[in-house]
Amino acid sequence: GAAWAERPVAERAAVLDRAADLLLDRRSTLLDLLQLETGKSRRTAVEELFEVPLACEYAARKGPDAIAEDRRTAAVPGLSTATVTYEPVGVVGVISPWNYPLTLSVADAIPALLAGNAVVLKPDEKTPYTALALAELLEDAGLPENVLTVVTGEGPIVGPALIDRVDYVAFTGSTETGRAVAERAGRNLIDCSLELGGNNPLVVLGDADVDEAARGAVQACFSNAGQLCLAAERIYVVESAYDAFLDAFVRETERLTLGTSYDYDADLGSLIDADQLDRVRSHVDDARDRGATVETGGRHRPDVAPFCFEPTVVTGVDPDATVACEETFGPVVSVAPVPDADAAVAAANDSPYGLNASVWTADRDRGARVAREIDCGTVSVNDGFLTGWGARDAPMGGFGDSGIGRRNGPEGVRRFTESRTVGVSRIGPFTFPDRVPTGWFVRGAFTATIAGRTASKAVRRVRDGTIGRLRDRVFGRK
Repeated sequence: GAAWAERPVAERAAVLDRAADLLLDRRSTLLDLLQLETGKSRRTAVEELFEVPLACEYAARKGPDAIAEDRRTAAVPGLSTATVTYEPVGVVGVISPWNYPLTLSVADAIPALLAGNAVVLKPDEKTPYTALALAELLEDAGLPENVLTVVTGEGPIVGPALIDRVDYVAFTGSTETGRAVAERAGRNLIDCSLELGGNNPLVVLGDADVDEAARGAVQACFSNAGQLCLAAERIYVVESAYDAFLDAFVRETERLTLGTSYDYDADLGSLIDADQLDRVRSHVDDARDRGATVETGGRHRPDVAPFCFEPTVVTGVDPDATVACEETFGPVVSVAPVPDADAAVAAANDSPYGLNASVWTADRDRGARVAREIDCGTVSVNDGFLTGWGARDAPMGGFGDSGIGRRNGPEGVRRFTESRTVGVSRIGPFTFPDRVPTGWFVRGAFTATIAGRTASKAVRRVRDGTIGRLRDRVFGRK
């Protein structure tokens, strides 16, 4: 790992850039592998595959700037300097999930490698081969041996041992397991980033184009058969648009095709295994038992694949139903009417989770204002999740029980570094002068401080007043 860290960042970036080219060359094999391990449709698999060159491209193009030396305001400008350097933490443990085994491994491993770290990647035991293929691809691109190591095995056995031996841990998975990861990392006094569960809301305002919102909601709710941390599981529709939206949404949902063939005919694939099927089925049964109406779907489809479940829309859901309170992580969504936008925001925020949300409206400015009122790490307007997740230069992560830390953007690279401030004096030590009485010096220092603050306030008033008004008049916005 030390030799990798000593390489210029441009050389590290070039290796990751070559990895993206190799992945595109091997795309057919990797698509087959993703489908084989997860049961997802090929359409979903290809969406996952596209994430990798995008992540590598961002790392190669903008990642070096994120960890370049950064000159800051010094203690005494002119007489001293302050420079921040970003040093690799050492060894990063990446614990990745089964739902997007390639995308979510890359989202943590690539920036960690760019920052100069060695990486130990622990994939979910359901999807080890995708991680092994990724490691092979990176080595073929020029990554030195043992800079990326893949460790396979059961999470409860391998996970704790991994956390005890690394300098940082990046985890993607359930909130329950995330708490255990954070607790163990805390005992070891190492930092961590956690992308955890979500019970994500989707809000349809009264002025929204209901047909467009319905098409977008289908993608937001049922991508990867709902096995997506960003998937919408609760839809709140302003009453004036409720009936039209529900009709359109059910109609669009019923158009979805199911299948696991190695072509692009099917929209949705299978759930990952029998345990996930049981979870989804139990959530739907619980909603039914509490009086909910299944508008469409709600059935296990073993004729398609052993763990396939129909995309399901439920209404009239009891607020205490499991599907309303917990993450289902499957193709199930509840739809409910609300009186107005304020009620929709209140309902959206009535959850311990805060990962992703979306707002649908004909007025984009209004949508952006509503988005700022929703307590989630990413909120998309007139889109399900891609405008947030796909903004590589912007951070992505959760509020509350949905995790800590951020992926993507400069923040997503810097989390794998330790910042060091180097202060340099140009005049020797800053201390009380020998030839001036201390009392005189202190009085002079206070006088200079007061004068400096007065001047600074005057500058701020001009900047925020006259210049600010001129700027608003010219550009029409703050």
